[in-house]
Amino acid sequence: MNILIVLTSHASLGNTGRKTGFWLEELAAPYWILQDAGATLTLASPAGGRAPIDPASEAPEALTDSTRRFKADTAAMTAVANTLRLVDVEAAHFDAVFYAGGHGPLWDLVDDPASIRLIEQMAAADKPLALVCHAPAVLRFAKGPDGRPLVAGKEVTGFTNAEEAVAGLTEVVPFLLQDVLQEEGARFSKQPPFEPHVVTDGQLVTGQNPASSAGAARRLLALLG
Repeated sequence: MNILIVLTSHASLGNTGRKTGFWLEELAAPYWILQDAGATLTLASPAGGRAPIDPASEAPEALTDSTRRFKADTAAMTAVANTLRLVDVEAAHFDAVFYAGGHGPLWDLVDDPASIRLIEQMAAADKPLALVCHAPAVLRFAKGPDGRPLVAGKEVTGFTNAEEAVAGLTEVVPFLLQDVLQEEGARFSKQPPFEPHVVTDGQLVTGQNPASSAGAARRLLALLG
């Protein structure tokens, strides 16, 4: 079982002067769930090389058993430091793809041609695709095999407008994930801010927030049988 995990390469949080990247829990929890289930994992990002971890996700209050295990694991941290370039990745080599969130993907993955191609090829091959928190935004410009927006008519979730408001970043992010997915015809499902929530529609799995990371990974495994 070969699974690709896609991370952002973007490290600047808009014009705030603060750093961003991928949210560590959204990699760490799926990483261990999938690897412990026997999956072979490959990490990729738009630029390749070291993928930036959002510093806020390494704060003491954000740490979990999964993130502590990840940071203490040499092989895991080496994988983050040596991601493949997304343009060099072939969808045919993988049984499933998992996109970790964090704010970074809003800037570099949403309109990345290699990412869009990967998503569309996975959909055309009817292979599972899971995305958590801000990562569902990368579905914005992807098309289904019928040429319509991939999310049109599908039930999805992701970081909500309410959660972005709580984070104080509504005016910082380039767009609101909930709004753009609804504009593309998605049926957006949500729970109260920061409550775990995972939605499966066919081979598409989406998780609302960091607390949904483990659940999204388990749903992905269920689709893989």
